[in-house]
Amino acid sequence: MQKSWWQEAAVYQIYPRSFQDSNNDGIGDLQGIISRLDYIKNLGVDVIWLCPVYQSPNYDNGYDISDYQDIMADFGTMADFEELLKQAHQKGLKIIMDLVVNHTSFKHRWFVESRKSKDNEYRDYYIWREGKNDQPPNLQQSVFEGSAWQYDEDTEMYYLHLYTKEQPDLNWENEKVRNEVYKMMEWWLDKGIDGFRMDVINQISKDFEKMDKAIINDPHMYEIISNGPRVHEFLQEMHDRVLAKYDTMTVGETADVSVEDALLYVGFDRRELKMIFQFEHMSLDKGPNLTYQRPKLADLKVVFERWQTGLNGKAWNALYWDNHDRPRAVSKYGDDSTPFYLEKSAKMLALFMFWMQGTPYIYQGEEIGMTNAYYQSMTQYRDVDALNKYEVFKQNYDEETIIAYFGKRSRDNARMPIPWDNSRFGGFSIVQPWLAPSQKYTNITVENALKDPNSVYYFYRDLLRLRKEYEVLIYGDYQQLLKEHLQVYAYRRTLNEQQVIVICNYSKDEVEIDLEFIQGTLLISNYEDDLKQILRSYEAKAYLAGK
Repeated sequence: MQKSWWQEAAVYQIYPRSFQDSNNDGIGDLQGIISRLDYIKNLGVDVIWLCPVYQSPNYDNGYDISDYQDIMADFGTMADFEELLKQAHQKGLKIIMDLVVNHTSFKHRWFVESRKSKDNEYRDYYIWREGKNDQPPNLQQSVFEGSAWQYDEDTEMYYLHLYTKEQPDLNWENEKVRNEVYKMMEWWLDKGIDGFRMDVINQISKDFEKMDKAIINDPHMYEIISNGPRVHEFLQEMHDRVLAKYDTMTVGETADVSVEDALLYVGFDRRELKMIFQFEHMSLDKGPNLTYQRPKLADLKVVFERWQTGLNGKAWNALYWDNHDRPRAVSKYGDDSTPFYLEKSAKMLALFMFWMQGTPYIYQGEEIGMTNAYYQSMTQYRDVDALNKYEVFKQNYDEETIIAYFGKRSRDNARMPIPWDNSRFGGFSIVQPWLAPSQKYTNITVENALKDPNSVYYFYRDLLRLRKEYEVLIYGDYQQLLKEHLQVYAYRRTLNEQQVIVICNYSKDEVEIDLEFIQGTLLISNYEDDLKQILRSYEAKAYLAGK
């Protein structure tokens, strides 16, 4: 297997609006991030993934970009960004940026020109279609509810937007669009950034034959809008024109991909991307209607077995539980019902995930055990996806059911400001933050975590430190153990004569296991003592065997 810095690295994802406010406006910013670089470095990560900080009218929290080469005023200036980049690099931290090129803002100069007339030179930068019988071109729906087509009165045509109507999709069939994107990418890489996380990158090529057959509430929506006919051609062109010239980390957000699809995007011999985020383990919580269920371990085992063995030696996994688009992992896969269960299950999930083969991605606040928000009113939500869905849901469901649903599933669960200390606004700001803090545990703060040697934070730090000390935890092969056990997740990592055995109790029950491999040196555990075959509530531990 090839060895690269991005395989050995660990990544810390920052959602800038919610990380640290430095100018007392209730919104996180670049200077706030600069002030916390030592905290990030001390955790033991190597790379910061920065969610969008580009100029944006902010209809979708910065994922609607109006200028790719400027900084949103909420976050600061380009000089602030350059200072962040310089100071991060001085501390040995790399920076990767969010690349959002499936769509732009409707206020981007290209789209402002595109909608002026049918013969405007920028018209073909976007996807315009004639309607049918005073209706949209087809029944394709937006991910954020409603038609994916928006009628524009000026030219009496519709434009495609797979997300909000303020996010028109770029036309990647147009070579000029691709050239503009590549030029912009080079501009940032020449500035010194270290790579890109690519937003919904497997949707840049459209399959209009599939879209024309779409139906309302189509259960196969992501299959229709993802992995289009020219996507690999476009990504290989991007690689050859831009990425091959730089030593970059790239990770693509790719809904609806199989292992076979992934090997086309990230195979070591493919000249496309380094890693992708797949979502199979993220979609195991859906119950009927608006109900939620904790993902079953048996289902998680099948998914991770498939990805760990399917990519081994051929490609590289991206390992994650949390991100800015998903509910908090400890609330979804763990147990936040009591402080004890929260601490134990948060640590268990960390060991469960981050010692598999792949690059760890840790989302801000995950390392202190942040939970879902559990808001009690829709007035507390800011996420456009939740607000749009609410208008649809209230036609069929009562308020209590809807609130319970968003309490488990809303993206705002991950977007609450970081609670740095126990002051009124958590040390995030001295004024009311843009988004309300958690309603559940007010004692979950960075300050408290750093004071407690047994905190989730220090478990994460030890986990990352040990991963760097033992090469087997990076490049070793993966073998799942106890495959049929419904409560225990166990696996072996092997490299030459060195082995590490990871054992995680996914349940609150005490269980006894018959595992002959419980021997060797105990590397890490979320309990102070070791009862060997007896696993307590959410117990997680790992042993080093061999030379």
